[in-house]
Amino acid sequence: MTIAHPSFSTKSCRYGAEALREAALLIRAGEPVAVPTETVYGLAADATDSNAVAAVYSAKGRPSFNPLIVHVADRAMAERLADFSAVAGLLADHFWPGPLTLVLPVRSDSGLSPLVTAGLPTVALRLPAHPAMRALIRESGCPLAAPSANRSGSISPTCAEHVLASLGGKIRMILDEGPTSEGLESTIAAPAEDRVRLLRPGPVTAAMLEQATGLPVMMTDDGKIEAPGQLESHYAPSKPVRLNALRAEKDEYLIGFGLMPCHINLSQEADLREAAAHLFAALHVADASAAARIAVAPIPNEGIGAAINDRLRRAAA
Repeated sequence: MTIAHPSFSTKSCRYGAEALREAALLIRAGEPVAVPTETVYGLAADATDSNAVAAVYSAKGRPSFNPLIVHVADRAMAERLADFSAVAGLLADHFWPGPLTLVLPVRSDSGLSPLVTAGLPTVALRLPAHPAMRALIRESGCPLAAPSANRSGSISPTCAEHVLASLGGKIRMILDEGPTSEGLESTIAAPAEDRVRLLRPGPVTAAMLEQATGLPVMMTDDGKIEAPGQLESHYAPSKPVRLNALRAEKDEYLIGFGLMPCHINLSQEADLREAAAHLFAALHVADASAAARIAVAPIPNEGIGAAINDRLRRAAA
């Protein structure tokens, strides 16, 4: 039985066959486990077990109206959980496995816990590219609900140490497979017949979605919560954040971009993909510094820069 408010020692285990078996046993027992994906570390639990999903909400302190992404091992598993339109199938063909989450009508016979969808008629599905997450889904024998493995609203974790600092004592196990490659949460899209609604920008850009489907991509920001990552304040450090800063003011820790004087640089070469991969790690470092406030240099709002700016706006809210 899952304990509602557990407090115990959290162990971090290097990913391998033995650690994978232990993690799967915990999943089958209704316990959440932290596991890497190519985007950020996720807190995974059996998406068909309401007690297990409730344990994820409890560990994170996450509001129950905020739905979770369900991770699957293959396309067949996804199609047992949701109805795929022609456009959804096209997007899956192009970007799965990878950092794209599709919001689709949930099947009445999906077997998913209603806590996963937060009462919505849709489910957010992703087929991740990271071998550790896909192996855990297969070993556990069930789809895994897995939001980011951190306290709700705080900076997302891109390595096992971030998870331990945020959720130590709240979960039993972290599968450690080093830093994540993308560094930003997945793009979330809701495909329709004549357009694609972009609910959260991420590594798969609006231009990539448009090129794959031939349909217009429309950014949705109407205040309704349809998918994770849409809360106004999210991904936030404990310190105030100032954006578009060209220099550090007194008591500020400056996160730079491109060639400029700063405390830490997302990418000296002004490479947006490199900046995305380093963003959350830099925010963790800045939050742990002696400075009272955090400042961040301007980031071009093009390509994956739109996703970086989305996270930064919510961090500063």
